[in-house]
Amino acid sequence: MTEVPPFEHDPESADYVYVALADHIQARIEAGELRPGRRLPAERDMASEYGVAYMTVRRATKELRDRGLIRTVVGKGTFVVDRSSSKDEEV
Repeated sequence: MTEVPPFEHDPESADYVYVALADHIQARIEAGELRPGRRLPAERDMASEYGVAYMTVRRATKELRDRGLIRTVVGKGTFVVDRSSSKDEEV
């Protein structure tokens, strides 16, 4: 497993913070830090962990859903998608 460095957004970067955050979480998924089926922390907890606004995390998780990397199950949470599985049960 490759270790992903902590999240840091360069204020000089042209990327939006939510895109940089989504890229960082994607890197953690690809490195195996966040395994398929694992439940992600609540968005408010992630905002605190990453030192960003709650809405930034919301936009980043939407971006990750759009990329097909996570799925949200209403009332249960947000989970890393098992890409080796043929199930497509997004909510």
